[in-house]
Amino acid sequence: MSDAQIRVMLVDDQELIRTGFRLVLLGEPGIDVVAEAADGEAALAELASLEASGGGCDVVLMDVRMPGMNGIEATGRIVAEHPATRVLVLTTFDLDEYATGAIQAGASGFLLKDARPDDLVDAIRRVAGGDAAMAPSVTRRLIEQLRLADPAQGPSSSASPEVSRAAGAPGAEADPHAVFEVLTERELDVLRLIAEGLNNAEISAELFLSESTVKTHVGRVLAKLQLRDRVHAVIFAKQHGL
Repeated sequence: MSDAQIRVMLVDDQELIRTGFRLVLLGEPGIDVVAEAADGEAALAELASLEASGGGCDVVLMDVRMPGMNGIEATGRIVAEHPATRVLVLTTFDLDEYATGAIQAGASGFLLKDARPDDLVDAIRRVAGGDAAMAPSVTRRLIEQLRLADPAQGPSSSASPEVSRAAGAPGAEADPHAVFEVLTERELDVLRLIAEGLNNAEISAELFLSESTVKTHVGRVLAKLQLRDRVHAVIFAKQHGL
């Protein structure tokens, strides 16, 4: 296995679903399924074992509703205890409140289980590369939930550590927009479009920039605001009234 391999763990209480995902990923170059688990507690044990053996795991495909430790708690634990590992949440329902909670707990993406195989593979590659992957319907729902929330309340207690730290928690900013002063005007434009759920190609068309330039701006926005990925950029922007 080359150093470029993306090491993936499958976490789902249904063996048939894990088998289906494994078969989809089996023939994909650069992706290796290194472990499976039927619940969150078993997933944490597998991660610890993989890291002890010097392997580790790049991406965890995480079911939400499982007996024992569910996907939300497991996601929070993985983000806190294994920061190099990204979590991609998978669920049957796009209106699953638990999945939105997992995103706020630190997951880097959300995908429906009925997604096309190509979409699943693309999501794994993007999450492993430090980007985020969101089903469009879920992105819209997350944005709408945050739009209805009171920005003056600041980040919720369920926000990821990166979001809370960048927001200066505890204690809300007197001016919720003051946190954006570190950004250039163009970076702020990019953040606004991220907050509306646009991907890099759509931002490129909107701002008449190349995709590589957009990617550079996105990276700078995340770095300056100390955010984990663009999913948490959406949360951060909405919570601060952008």
